[in-house]
Amino acid sequence: MNQPICQSCGMPMQKEENFGTNQDGSKNLEYCQFCFQTGKFADEGITMQQKIAKNIEIAKKMGMPEEKAREMVTSTIPKLKRWQ
Repeated sequence: MNQPICQSCGMPMQKEENFGTNQDGSKNLEYCQFCFQTGKFADEGITMQQKIAKNIEIAKKMGMPEEKAREMVTSTIPKLKRWQ
């Protein structure tokens, strides 16, 4: 079975606590804890371009070279459900 990834940022969701929450507190299986909390996007109103820039910065902070981060993020984000 494919490992689920957040349909907003592309983060792999491997553990129970990685999943976001719906308004009623139940787990949301499409979005991660950082993107989706109590039924709302944490970064409501962000554009896809802003999300891409934000995720490149996060990947760089995690030690990924900028070129690789940019390549990964720009090839992933536009395909995710939130950005369709």
